[in-house]
Amino acid sequence: MSAQNRARLGTVQDSAKIARVSNHFPGGYTLIELVVAMVIASVLIAIAVPSYMNYSLRAHRTDAKTALLDLASLEERYFSTKNQYSQTATDLGYASFPATIGPAPGDYQITVSQIQGATAPTATASGTPASYTLVATPINNQTKDTACASFTVTSTGSRTATASGGGDNTSVCWN
Repeated sequence: MSAQNRARLGTVQDSAKIARVSNHFPGGYTLIELVVAMVIASVLIAIAVPSYMNYSLRAHRTDAKTALLDLASLEERYFSTKNQYSQTATDLGYASFPATIGPAPGDYQITVSQIQGATAPTATASGTPASYTLVATPINNQTKDTACASFTVTSTGSRTATASGGGDNTSVCWN
């Protein structure tokens, strides 16, 4: 065999050794690497999902507050022309009460819970002004928001919020 053929044979044998070595350790991930990746992903999901859910609940609170304040301005506009507040939804631009707000199927129901007409003062008693009370109560998935279970706006401008246990949580919910 010539020297040139022996050199070629050596090159072929070296290539075969390299191929055997690379076949012995195929490309890819070991089971341990996959398990570690799954544990890391699980921890991230366990942290991210509850944070997102809380963020979503807080964002829907804003929808309720905005709808209440909008309805209050509609009541005041109606009062400025009719000299009374209305409990009729169509007078205020709504189809019906309770009105559902938020993305389908809705997060809150808005209601006009109380309308009181004005009474004139007499010689023995002072009169009372006309007033209204608007309430937003959570529905569907929003009922999981126990910190801010309902929002209320009155004709005096008072804004309150209650927790699901009935306690006042205005300072947290209206900020």
